[in-house]
Amino acid sequence: MTLDQVPAGSRVFVDSTIFIYHFTRASEDCRRFLERCEKGDLKAATSAVVLAEVAHRLMTIEAVARGLISSGNLARKRRANPDIVKSLEGYQLQVERVPLMGVEVLPLDLRALLHSYDIRKRHGLLVNDSLAVATAMLAGIRAMATTDADFSGVADLDIFAPADLKRG
Repeated sequence: MTLDQVPAGSRVFVDSTIFIYHFTRASEDCRRFLERCEKGDLKAATSAVVLAEVAHRLMTIEAVARGLISSGNLARKRRANPDIVKSLEGYQLQVERVPLMGVEVLPLDLRALLHSYDIRKRHGLLVNDSLAVATAMLAGIRAMATTDADFSGVADLDIFAPADLKRG
């Protein structure tokens, strides 16, 4: 199903990819979806772990866009020159906007961490993805907005993806 098909009033968990494609202006569908969240048409939530992923990816994108690093080597360049990370701030401003967009940020707690193990065992997801599923389920959320096809194997979730991007 597409992001435009999320029924009004639905509770939906927002994965990192939706924020990334919105903030990088790569998807009009993601922009429209988050606009619906901001207007209160949807009851959106994400997690602190998801926002950490968003921060890391946007930080790397910003460093590449500013010509401070070449793609994919932020950690190595940072070790050699910590001033690179110190000079970046646009990514942080974007992350700070998320709660202002009508998206509740759910914390990581021990219950979700423990539950995520069961999800990894059942569905073969990696740690951060299993934490997203566990956090959503423990919050009673059964819909997820994402471009990550790995989540499609989780039978307990309804997956909504942007129609203007290829799912990966």
